[in-house]
Amino acid sequence: MDLTLWQYQFRIIMLGDSTVGKSSLLKRFTENLFLESINQTVGVDFYVHFLEVEPGVRVKLQFWDTAGQERFRSVTRSYYRNSVGGLLVFDITNRASFDHVKEWHAEVCERVQPYRVLFILVGQKSDMDAEGERVVSREEAEKLAKQLGVPYAEVSAKTGQNVKEAFELLTRRVYQGLMSGEVEMLEGWDGVKCATPQSLQAQRASLAQADTPPRNTKKCC
Repeated sequence: MDLTLWQYQFRIIMLGDSTVGKSSLLKRFTENLFLESINQTVGVDFYVHFLEVEPGVRVKLQFWDTAGQERFRSVTRSYYRNSVGGLLVFDITNRASFDHVKEWHAEVCERVQPYRVLFILVGQKSDMDAEGERVVSREEAEKLAKQLGVPYAEVSAKTGQNVKEAFELLTRRVYQGLMSGEVEMLEGWDGVKCATPQSLQAQRASLAQADTPPRNTKKCC
């Protein structure tokens, strides 16, 4: 398969406190690897992965893995604006990382205007639940996700549990937003790129036609 061929490119940003496991998640998703010890991200790292969202439609995912430390925040903020998707990651064994999710979400939403970022909330290190180290319950996380209006997924970069599913969930959410017109490709914005803009227009028109209910031609009695 030729990896240079893709119909759409989505830029996705990883958000969350330091040590919640953002880099480990990307390593697991893109390379199916887990490292017990991984260097902290300094500034921003880049990853690329390809995903088929439906038969014949391939998306190039460009991930920006941002440092969670405050001293790098001025660097990472510059990447918010050109992102179409975001993973809000917290550690289920770290209450502070969960409490900071709203701050990450609000900061991005404020800075991306007039563009829009679609999010999912991710509870990382689900393997620690069996060890009795969980301090953030699933119910709390689901409640926060509902408040933010985003889906929620619990994952483990260590075991690989739900990692692929979480990234696919966000990718398909962005793709569906693009098809419905919820996400618009705007001049000067690199969150989404389309190899053939005409095909996007054709897909949207086809979907709109499919969603239009058939006209009732039956005559009144």
